[in-house]
Amino acid sequence: MQLTSPRLRAALLAAASLTLVAAVVPPPQALGIGDALFPELGNPGYDVLSYDLSFAYKDNRTPLDAVTVIDARTLTRLESVNLDFTHGKVASAEVNGQPARFESVGEDLVLTPARPLERGAPLHITVRHTSDPRGRAADGGWVVTDDGLAMANQADAAHRVFPCNDHPADKALFTFRITAPAGVTAVANGVPGLLPAHRAGGSTTWTYRVLHPMATELAQVSLGDSAVVHGTGPHGLPLRDVVPAADRERLEPWLKKTAGHVEWMEARVGRYPFENYGVLIAKARTGFELETQTLSLFESGLFTGGSGYPDWYVESVMVHELAHQWFGDSVTPRTWSDLWLNEGHATWYEALYADGLGKYSLERRMREAYQRSDQWRADGGPPAAPKPAAPGQKIGLFRPVVYDGSALVLYALRQEIGAEAFDRVERRWVADHRDATAGTEDFVRLASQEAGRDLTAFLKPWLYGKTTPAMPGHPEWGGPKSA
Repeated sequence: MQLTSPRLRAALLAAASLTLVAAVVPPPQALGIGDALFPELGNPGYDVLSYDLSFAYKDNRTPLDAVTVIDARTLTRLESVNLDFTHGKVASAEVNGQPARFESVGEDLVLTPARPLERGAPLHITVRHTSDPRGRAADGGWVVTDDGLAMANQADAAHRVFPCNDHPADKALFTFRITAPAGVTAVANGVPGLLPAHRAGGSTTWTYRVLHPMATELAQVSLGDSAVVHGTGPHGLPLRDVVPAADRERLEPWLKKTAGHVEWMEARVGRYPFENYGVLIAKARTGFELETQTLSLFESGLFTGGSGYPDWYVESVMVHELAHQWFGDSVTPRTWSDLWLNEGHATWYEALYADGLGKYSLERRMREAYQRSDQWRADGGPPAAPKPAAPGQKIGLFRPVVYDGSALVLYALRQEIGAEAFDRVERRWVADHRDATAGTEDFVRLASQEAGRDLTAFLKPWLYGKTTPAMPGHPEWGGPKSA
């Protein structure tokens, strides 16, 4: 049969051309920014400026209806935009006000806008989705508590709650809008929004916003039968604690310690870096505490009996999470291999506080760490080059080598350059990199400047060596011993 209609022939040729173009468009694929420990985490090509997260909560067994709005800017030309997101269902997506095609690939949500985005262009994304609290607690994200929910997104679990660029290198501002039924109190990072809580139809909507950039892993939303306790810390710092309402009275003595802890930390590293601070005590069994920004997460069992820990140890753990507000939250690691800068510093101030209470001397703790350091390095890698966590064990990265093993690096540095220079390093570190990201090379450079000499040769084996160097000033310690 021969085509005789020029119009029909042109239409068929156009359709064939479209088919040919479609055939060469590469399929969506999961991307990452190349982090050595989490290679699929984060997404290239854009910088997130802010998140606006809306959650509608029913109970802790039902997926929450959610809307995630992201404002960003492109860093390169993009034909598609990858977000980290899993454990929720997407209903729709828009890019710059226009519907966008969306597809899940691995743990990525890939959005294809109507037209490519040029470099330096504004990027406004809206995703309507669910956020599912069900699943293994060990995977992170939502933590189911006895009376509601909380968040534990470290290290790479924020994308189990909301679509995001889930890597600490891309910090952003956050706004939270949380709707919950009567009898449930919702609290999030930061301060209440400009509008008061709105009540309608038996539900209440709360709004919160952070005033400083925050990594996705540090986001926190608490839902439950909670009491919100307000206080005042040094220089008028607003304190806000969130505790189970039934336990408020017996937890009050612990809550009253926070102002003194802030004052103690400020005397050593300078002004507290955020708009407020407090503890979130949740009825949950997580096996850890977490430095979510401005509102640190704690298990209630740590304070209400049954843990078996003495009071001085509980206090030192409170200081550990508070110290993270400077080290890890305000100054955020550029890569996950820089985790030692978070946990090593928090452990250092935890140990220093316990030493001040006269319960566990710093020198004793460091000597004990020194004796175990070689084994810790064999098991988990050196402090600044930790081994990846085993598959399915995301918090397996948090090994002894990044805690006491990394505090030992700081002890060695203080031994080498003296207490005065070390204190200058600490203060300048949190001042120079406030609200930003920084890595191991930055720390070595800054320490060298304050010491007045290049410390690279000294710090490199402490940070990257398979075995632990000799401790300056302590020849009696001998070589490290495997435990």
